[in-house]
Amino acid sequence: MDIIKKMQLLYIQMGEQLSKFLEPLALFFLRFMVAKVFLDSGLSKWDGFLQFNVDKFDLFKYEFFCPDPVRAGALQLCDPQTLDYVDGSFMVKMIESLAVIAGVVEVLLPVLLIIGLFSRFAAFGLIGMTMFIQLAVFPTLDHWINPASWWAVSLLVIFARGPGVLSVDRLLGLDAKYRSAK
Repeated sequence: MDIIKKMQLLYIQMGEQLSKFLEPLALFFLRFMVAKVFLDSGLSKWDGFLQFNVDKFDLFKYEFFCPDPVRAGALQLCDPQTLDYVDGSFMVKMIESLAVIAGVVEVLLPVLLIIGLFSRFAAFGLIGMTMFIQLAVFPTLDHWINPASWWAVSLLVIFARGPGVLSVDRLLGLDAKYRSAK
């Protein structure tokens, strides 16, 4: 065997060994890192167990869906002339419901990601949330470049690769990649 073939084989073997050791750690830390972003945001929406922080309703109503100044391309749900809502309207109730749903999802899905339970489902849900934030709330290239693209890429890796061996999915046999390896 010539020297080139030996070096090639050594490089391949070294890469396989590093992958066996580093991939589980990388996937675990990737799950934790991206989950923390959403979990911190989700926890900030609650004053206690099942007690939604009512100040966050204003964040959703005015910062996200009726900003002043208006963000070009953003979803605007208030009256564009007055930049306000009709009290008690369907739109206000819908936004308040969205705020609570976002608060639940931003806590539940990251917790699932951290422990590695239904990880692909959790990653897919957070990809959807990231795309909604990007397309409807902050539709600018600078928000996409940083931070939304980092969230999306991290979640896409988890969705595509799975949670890795350091997960409850692995223990329960929920990840097909590891079921066939048994």
